[in-house]
Amino acid sequence: MTAIWAEQALLATGWAEDVTVSIEGDRIAGITPGSATPAGAQRVGLLLPAPSNLHSHAFQRAMAGLTETRGPDPRDSFWTWRQLMYRFLDQLTPDDVEAITAFVQMQMLEAGYAANVEFHYLHHRPGGAGYDNIAEMSERVAAATVHTGIGLTLLPVLYEFGGCDRRALGPGQIRFGNDPDRFARLVEGAGAALRALPADTRLGIAPHSLRAVSPEGLAAAIALRPDAPLHMHLAEQVAEVEELLAHRGARPVEWLMDNAAVDARWCLIHCTQMEPNETTALARSGAVAGLCPITESSLGDGIFDGVSYAAQGGVWGIGSDSNIRIALAEELRTLDYSQRLRDRSRAALALPGKSTGRVLFEAAAQGGAQAAGRDAGRIETGRLADLVALDCTGPDMAGRRGDTALDSYIFAGDDRIISDLWSAGRHLVHEGRHARHEAITAAYVATVTRLRQG
Repeated sequence: MTAIWAEQALLATGWAEDVTVSIEGDRIAGITPGSATPAGAQRVGLLLPAPSNLHSHAFQRAMAGLTETRGPDPRDSFWTWRQLMYRFLDQLTPDDVEAITAFVQMQMLEAGYAANVEFHYLHHRPGGAGYDNIAEMSERVAAATVHTGIGLTLLPVLYEFGGCDRRALGPGQIRFGNDPDRFARLVEGAGAALRALPADTRLGIAPHSLRAVSPEGLAAAIALRPDAPLHMHLAEQVAEVEELLAHRGARPVEWLMDNAAVDARWCLIHCTQMEPNETTALARSGAVAGLCPITESSLGDGIFDGVSYAAQGGVWGIGSDSNIRIALAEELRTLDYSQRLRDRSRAALALPGKSTGRVLFEAAAQGGAQAAGRDAGRIETGRLADLVALDCTGPDMAGRRGDTALDSYIFAGDDRIISDLWSAGRHLVHEGRHARHEAITAAYVATVTRLRQG
């Protein structure tokens, strides 16, 4: 039994003070507000449910900072960035992917995320030939997780075509490609790779996007693991919308809602190009909108209509996507500021009785848990012990209580305020640092140094 004592904690029932949270195995065994500090308990300032990072392409972390110059195209865009990304990934070996993924997961933990939902599409050798073990790259993601201890939801990605016209995959995409039968074998291998990981590990499915997966491929992916999380990129770019309209006669969200039984197992990533009726349909479906505000800003995707979506009861969570910045507070702040800039408003997502920071954090924790397939997202007896603690002694947090403390963390502070993190009861971050910070960082630095010299 592990005990944590917090000066204040955001429980499922609201704020409480002098709270003892008992952990047995991977779950919260008891919660006692108004308690004295038990002998041997870990003392923290402010205890919160730790969100899951619901969308990551781990290997892209090694590209951070390398794509900020303009190429020969005077209109640099998502599509020119994508070509640079394709050229970069052609260099990556399985050893590289393991080292980069471990570093990404460590940074997620230090930023306050308890779990990593890895949207994993780099499957094969350069040139497209398979490894001897079709799930070699999935095994490397699992191996990275052994190093870090983070909760993992692995989403092998089905990627069939280069566009809605079913053109062949281009040179940069060939390492992603599978037909549905080969993909089913890959998913089976990925499941085998996860068996040595803790019981909170999950395996899901990710048809990449409507432009990369045929209708029949999508149907096969949906049926492959019917009770598992199912994620897909959707309506990220204007060109994507135009391509769907040209080939299927409908916009992406519209087409998906008409052709699939979208429900709470789904997480639809980005959705920055939606009409009001599509926003309503997505909110009412019970699916999670997977928002990645830093990446969406970096790539010029557009602004998700969070105000309308939330007003209609829509569920959403946060992901770091390209991992150009792994910063939970900054993701939440960027989301809210995008709404303020678009609507020329303030406190755009606040509710009566709940501040902006409270709304943002609770939504990210609960939506992220749903998307990850984790029984977490609230500090409540019986749930997974995904917990994050903030240090309230610094200048941005001193004397702050309740919602004001959350607002101060998100809007005045940053993730350096994080002191401790538990993932399914595993105490992985203490005094702001992961237990294996130096070794994981050294392996990452050696990897990216070699890649950039090559």
